[in-house]
Amino acid sequence: MPPTTLDEPLTERIVLDPAILMGKPVVRGTRIAVEFVLELLGEGWPEGDILSNYPGLTKDDLRACCNYASKLVSEERVYRRE
Repeated sequence: MPPTTLDEPLTERIVLDPAILMGKPVVRGTRIAVEFVLELLGEGWPEGDILSNYPGLTKDDLRACCNYASKLVSEERVYRRE
């Protein structure tokens, strides 16, 4: 399978289901929240350590989490209050 890119539909790897973690975005087939993966990466965990500690995840899942966050940030708008 090719690496996850921003062109790949995020729904291939990231899902939102009210029955799982109160609807937080999670990696498909797991109960691992995108937020949790991003926290690990932000704390400096090496990709290999994340994958060995969470064997349900793949490199493509990690990329999809980052892509998901990127999409959210790219849609963020700030408006000046007058």
